Amino acid sequence: MSIIQPGMRVTRIRHALEAAFTPESLEIRDDSAAHVGHPGAREGGHFHVEIVARAFAGRSSLECHRLVYAALSDLISGNIHALSISAHAPSD
Repeated sequence: MSIIQPGMRVTRIRHALEAAFTPESLEIRDDSAAHVGHPGAREGGHFHVEIVARAFAGRSSLECHRLVYAALSDLISGNIHALSISAHAPSD
């Protein structure tokens, strides 16, 4: 695990998710500024991800979240403190 500069975290999240899922759409929102002073905020940012990819077809919400967490596993410790996920297949 390496700590990434806060300004580069969204870029790294985007690259990891694009490599893992080739999404049809991907939006990443950095909500870290709203959590300044929160004890966990020192250990990583707060992010919201909306992703639409064929890889999620036929999978439960829990399975989709697990796939996203697996794709971001290198970033979770120290770079992502909180992650909100909206993951869907294109037809959902």
